Amino acid sequence: MLEEMRRQMLRLKTMGWKTAGWKTTGARVIGTRAVAGVMAIGLLTSAAARVEAQASTSGTPATTQTPTTQTTTRTTTPSKIGPSAPVTYANHYEFYGGLNFMNFQGGQSLPTRMNMGGGEFLGTYWVTSHLGPGVEYRGEAGTTPVFPQAGQFPYNIARPLVYMNMILFGAQYRGPKNQYVALNYHAYAGPSHGTFDATRTANQPQFFAITGLYTNRNAPVIALGGSLDFNRSKNLAIRLSPDLILEHFGTETREFFAISGGVVYRFGKK
Repeated sequence: MLEEMRRQMLRLKTMGWKTAGWKTTGARVIGTRAVAGVMAIGLLTSAAARVEAQASTSGTPATTQTPTTQTTTRTTTPSKIGPSAPVTYANHYEFYGGLNFMNFQGGQSLPTRMNMGGGEFLGTYWVTSHLGPGVEYRGEAGTTPVFPQAGQFPYNIARPLVYMNMILFGAQYRGPKNQYVALNYHAYAGPSHGTFDATRTANQPQFFAITGLYTNRNAPVIALGGSLDFNRSKNLAIRLSPDLILEHFGTETREFFAISGGVVYRFGKK
């Protein structure tokens, strides 16, 4: 490339000498030299462009043409929807709330039992991974059958309302458990207040004798049972909890069945 540029420059110089030898005017010499200069600049520019193009295609600089090893790099970008955290049961506190069903007998001599429904709320503090004391509230209400004479004139009483409020104290024991489910055992006991004259009116002085219901009173209640927790996440579970209910509103201890279902929320890491 440099040798070709040198030959072109020598040709232009020779052209200038011939023009001078022909005794041309000064304007002609200046014009010829200007053309020669423009041609020289054009040649230099063309040569530089050619050199740059060759350099870009020949891979001269090692930095620009260094072969790179193609490797697949997997980035661990956190996903918005990922696997749930493992259920470790490493929580201090647990709250349970659900709906409750319980059967009951509203009077000592009533031949037929009644059904009650309500809510159940339990707070547990887990001292260890297996044992946790708890405080529970249960509220139940329902209508009950009564003696047949209560439906006659002038009382006309049919299925009066009965409701109960219970505050129970006890503990849970966590048994077999895994990532998906946990089995718990519990025992609670405490006072219960029963209201049996919620539908009584002023003109019914013989209400309790006619209906066969208990009078309003307090009585001890015991709930023995277990619960099955179906884990939805580390902190949330669905619970099914059956119970054997022991109550002493009358002259003897009677046994009834109860069951509740609801949601467990665990919090407070140990």
